[in-house]
Amino acid sequence: MRINRKRLEESMEALGRVGATAKGGLNRVALTDDDRRGRDLLVEWMREAGLSVTVDQMGNIFGRRAGSDGAAPVMMGSHADSVPTGGRYDGQLGVLCALEAIRTLNDRKAATRHPVAMAIFTNEEGARFQPAMIGSGVMSGKIPLEDAYNARDRDGVRLGDELERIGYLGSEPCIPRPLRAYLELHIEQGPILEEQHLSVGVVEGIVAISWSRLTLTGVQDHAGPTPMRIRHDALVAAAEIVRGVREIPRKIGGDMVSTVGRLDVTPNIPNAIPGRVSLSVDLRAPEEHHVTRALGFLDRLVKEAARVEGVTYELDHYWRVPRTHFDVEVVDTIEEAAKGLGYGYRRILSGAGHDAQYMATICPTGMIFVPSRDGRSHCEEEFTPMDDIEKGANTLLLAASKLAGAA
Repeated sequence: MRINRKRLEESMEALGRVGATAKGGLNRVALTDDDRRGRDLLVEWMREAGLSVTVDQMGNIFGRRAGSDGAAPVMMGSHADSVPTGGRYDGQLGVLCALEAIRTLNDRKAATRHPVAMAIFTNEEGARFQPAMIGSGVMSGKIPLEDAYNARDRDGVRLGDELERIGYLGSEPCIPRPLRAYLELHIEQGPILEEQHLSVGVVEGIVAISWSRLTLTGVQDHAGPTPMRIRHDALVAAAEIVRGVREIPRKIGGDMVSTVGRLDVTPNIPNAIPGRVSLSVDLRAPEEHHVTRALGFLDRLVKEAARVEGVTYELDHYWRVPRTHFDVEVVDTIEEAAKGLGYGYRRILSGAGHDAQYMATICPTGMIFVPSRDGRSHCEEEFTPMDDIEKGANTLLLAASKLAGAA
């Protein structure tokens, strides 16, 4: 069996128009009107493919193709939300390849012992509501449902209210369910596959991730009359911390990375000393103990920067996901599929978080990567060649079919 490349391209183009940016990217942030429109289109396609569609209490969407017996389903999926001014491949490619795999099974009238299902998870990116992967996090039992509903965006809007507003506050319980396996296709979001001229990444696991939020409170004052000697500038302390966060991986070594990606300054005008700064810190490493060490460095860095500038602080390490190891059988099945199809592949570790990270706590899980041009993602320039997409989708189809017991 092979997927229908032209049909997949057409689906990618149609869904990519929902929330499209002028520069060819995507701005379809979770639970916005464009997210609703994208969901509506996907649900329409799922029903046209003969799937029974349900929506759970977190707005996660599931479509199920019947199997020959009552066995647990093989599920494929990803997410359809994007970061602001992101690309057209992150997340939605995995959803569309899952749909195309099911359409291909229908074309061939292929029977499977296990049902074959697909999932579209809510707020994977964490761009609007934190933390990331919140839909799969609730489903896995790692994030309480009420905590998810009470997450607020920068404007103070509740996630639960937005789910209801866009019509995707479902009634099905958002709890772990019996699954034979979960498979997720995704762009690599890094340079390795492209550099090595390979089309498929067989993902063995995901790095450990920690997110922290920091608020520094100084003294807001006039930029002109206030002498330097009596200033307590929250932004000066923040600047020391941003520089220090960049140095943490160098001190620890290995493949650790660190990022300050969000900075909110108050009052954020030219002629006032900043009295309050909030910022984010993202720490990731393949080794769990390196993240633990990095958090210790961060604690000391913040304490010292606040002391020197005479400001106070609140530091909250609010989200942490341990290193994920994917299931050996599922990983081997994906590798056998890529090898059997004659595709160039390698085993690889993901540096980005995915819904598969939480799904691995529910059922045997694996991922398939396809290359990212120049290793770029979370930007409008994000791109994956269609030849590689086709190979990744065929690998997904073959692996899912085998796990589902295709006749």
